[in-house]
Parts: sequence; structure tokens; C-alpha cells
Amino acid sequence: MTRPRKMYSQDYKIKAVELSHQRGNASAVAKELGIRVTMLYKWQLAHQTGQLSGSLVKEKSKEEQEIIRLRKALQEAQTERDILKKAVGIFTKNDQ
Repeated sequence: MTRPRKMYSQDYKIKAVELSHQRGNASAVAKELGIRVTMLYKWQLAHQTGQLSGSLVKEKSKEEQEIIRLRKALQEAQTERDILKKAVGIFTKNDQ
């Protein structure tokens, strides 16, 4: 019987990586936390490359923030349009 997969928060991962850097011994930290050493190594790699939030993440420029906001607005407008198209199709089908 398989056990359910444990999910760790980003904060937990960052703190585990920082703890392993402080102590200098990843295997001892992993054993203490009850996780596999390979998992901690993957978290360290993600931390170095900036894939863990709060680590090496650069600030987005105003233009990038505006692009993100506009893309979200466009996606929302497209979703609303698609819903309205379906609704019009349903109501016109019932009228005939």
C-alpha cells in the first residue's frame, strides 16, 4: 500500500536549505528533518537557480508587471467572451 506524498511549503524548503548551508552537512540536516538527502540536494539546486520563492528572485520592472497584469486581464476577457458565446448558442437553440 502506498503512502500519500508529503507536500512541503516553500518556506520549509528555504529554511531547510539555509540550515544545510549553515551547518555544512546536508546529510545530517536531511536525517534530522526526516527527508531524503537527494530531495534536499534538489531543493539546494532550485534555491541556487532562483526557482524557490524568496531566493535570488529579482524584482520585476514596471513594464513586466504591466505586461503580467494585461495578460491576466486579456485571459479574463477571453474567458468571459467564450462563456457568453456558449450562452448565446444555448438560448438561440431553445428559441427555435
